[in-house]
Amino acid sequence: MHALWVLFVFQALFLSPALVNAGGKTFTRPQVRVTTTFKDFNARIMDHWGGGGGQWTKVSLGHPFAGRFFGGAKRQEIRGTRAFGSGYPYGTDSISTISGRPFPFGVWPLFWDQNFMGGDEYGPQYDAIRPGGFIASVPLRTTTKHFNVTDDEVYYAIGDRESLLPLLVSYVTWCHVTPAWPSRFDPSLPNATTKLENIIQYFRGSSFALASPGYNNTFARTSNSETKESTPLPDFMEYSPFRKCVDNVTESALAIVNKPPGATPVDKFISALAIGNMMVVCPMIFILVLIGALLSVWRASFQVWLYGDPLLIQQARENRQVEMRYERYP
Repeated sequence: MHALWVLFVFQALFLSPALVNAGGKTFTRPQVRVTTTFKDFNARIMDHWGGGGGQWTKVSLGHPFAGRFFGGAKRQEIRGTRAFGSGYPYGTDSISTISGRPFPFGVWPLFWDQNFMGGDEYGPQYDAIRPGGFIASVPLRTTTKHFNVTDDEVYYAIGDRESLLPLLVSYVTWCHVTPAWPSRFDPSLPNATTKLENIIQYFRGSSFALASPGYNNTFARTSNSETKESTPLPDFMEYSPFRKCVDNVTESALAIVNKPPGATPVDKFISALAIGNMMVVCPMIFILVLIGALLSVWRASFQVWLYGDPLLIQQARENRQVEMRYERYP
């Protein structure tokens, strides 16, 4: 988990929104476009490993969900519970239905059979415009080579197709999931692979879920998105390193909508040059030069001279630890 968050923070702080560096190579970060207007070609972007946040905006007129707010939710708000309708940072005016709710992460919630909690509002009739495409499901299995698992320990990831496909790469990379292709998933079918009672965790405003056929939550049909009651997981799931890995990767990498586009610091700098506002540009240049000089001094300070040889701080520290061991036992 720590390694995942280190990678997430690094990407969020030091890389452009669309680029990821891995193994010395630069790759395009998977993205999902969310179109809510036909006025122009602008679209909000959902980013895997993205941080989210920013101001929410409204879905434009003419859309089936016109007037509803979407966006604004942050990565740290992505986790729900086992209760359907959980995981909303705002917009839960009623805990007994998901009908009429906003889309804080840019994606519509899942839906279940019998119009549970008003979910038919987001049913397959709107698959053509569902952000990320139709709902799909994929089995998540691994082998005893990497984890102490039995043949019964299998999980399913359920969510929109475009979020699910790149996430599979992360599952395979981090959790050694056996590669498998997702298939279309209709939760309303009586022979569906996964039922509402099989959900072990909702994410992203109940638009994504992890499930297991080996789990049956007898409280799942409670029409209360804020309920804390649920059937405990079996011990082999509760303490499973494999399940925890899949859970952590989902929380860290699942695509969420980005902040609205705005001027970058570079754009603002170029604009300042264009209008000849040297009172702004000159101090900025001075600050950049000063920062560069300070970085040079800071990097130079990472070298120490010991017995006439340049050593890195870490090397010097190791040498000092050896000396201290000798000093304890004169």
